[in-house]
Amino acid sequence: AENWWRALGAPQLDRLVEQALAGSPTLGQAQARLARAQALAAGTQAGAGPQVNGTLDVTTQRFSANSLYPRPLAGSVQTTGNAQVNANWEFDFFGRNQAAIAAAAGQQRAAEAEVAAARVLLASQVVRGYVQVGHLQALRAVAQRRLAHRAQLRELIRQRVQAGLDTAVEARQGELALPEARLQIEQIDEQLALARHALALLSAQRLDALDALDVDLSRLMPMALPDTVGADLLGRRADIVAARWRVEAAGSDIQAARAQFYPNVNLVAFIGLSSLGLDRFLHGSSTQWGVGPAVRLPIFDSGRLRANLAARTADLDGAIESYNAAVRGAARDALDQIASLQSLARQQREQAQVEAGARAAFDLIRQRYGAGLSTYLAVLQAETQLLAQQRLAADLAGRVLDTQAALVRALGGGYAAGEAPWSQTVQAAVRPAP
Repeated sequence: AENWWRALGAPQLDRLVEQALAGSPTLGQAQARLARAQALAAGTQAGAGPQVNGTLDVTTQRFSANSLYPRPLAGSVQTTGNAQVNANWEFDFFGRNQAAIAAAAGQQRAAEAEVAAARVLLASQVVRGYVQVGHLQALRAVAQRRLAHRAQLRELIRQRVQAGLDTAVEARQGELALPEARLQIEQIDEQLALARHALALLSAQRLDALDALDVDLSRLMPMALPDTVGADLLGRRADIVAARWRVEAAGSDIQAARAQFYPNVNLVAFIGLSSLGLDRFLHGSSTQWGVGPAVRLPIFDSGRLRANLAARTADLDGAIESYNAAVRGAARDALDQIASLQSLARQQREQAQVEAGARAAFDLIRQRYGAGLSTYLAVLQAETQLLAQQRLAADLAGRVLDTQAALVRALGGGYAAGEAPWSQTVQAAVRPAP
């Protein structure tokens, strides 16, 4: 779906993505490039049609007495008037204009696809930034539990010292454990502040606008991975579509360059008024007109046209290689995300069992320590194992959501473009990517 992030079931995230799409400077730059491509395409198309322009000149001048002008014009000051309408229409017998229009249209479609690619990338970055905030908050919750455990253990040590069961060494260890836990929380708070600032920047807000943002990853709906992901989905990626249109445009540029070797045929016509002195300017006898064809054929240009054709051919080769590279990169991107999601699912199953065992072991050892049957070091080791598993669970949960967002982007992010048929020339030129 185009608004794929709504599947996560987070209205707060929906608003952030909408704000980002509405006010992102990066997306604005892509839209500006699209507007320029549209203007160039419109200008190219307009240049292929009939051209009509008008001129009106009124000039007062002194004619030289020693030049070509006879008397009484020689040496006099006269006012001349000229009004004329000129028309020009180029007959596109060899398809040069049509190829130029096709090239400009291809560049416009590529720019449209690049805007869509920027939207998909921006939406995925906002989703991943949102998930990162939730991930860091989950880690902070684990660190808070660690601090609470250390506070409980310190109280237990104090009671045992009073009862003569522990020494000052254990008491000192219990006191030092608290600053260490608080330090970890402070480090996570720093990362959390930076993640919120980055998300605010992505969503085109003030940097402190999301300082109170609260994200609970457990409330997000996971996006299910389909059993089969067809490779044809890669063809829906906006960056690949843009690369294909650039190949199409480069192929049309070659056709336009070839057509420049052939004659250029124009129909030229003009009609207007011209007089020496404005008193007779509007008389019918001042009318002038003309019509006729104009043919221009390049005969010798020192290789300029051939060099231009070679440059356009090189542009096509470069566009083809860019397309092939985009396809290879897209395939690897999607396969990497799929492999990661499959592995993460297996890791989560195994980790859940390990965490359950670590929790049971920690509860048992803490009870034994309270009864004087175990050492404080054994309690710390059990707590470390449990908190490590809880942290790993938070990491895996965050990675799953982050990878799902990356996979959606890798498969096109819901983008669907209308496909126009490729020209036979481009189809013959494109080499399929492995």
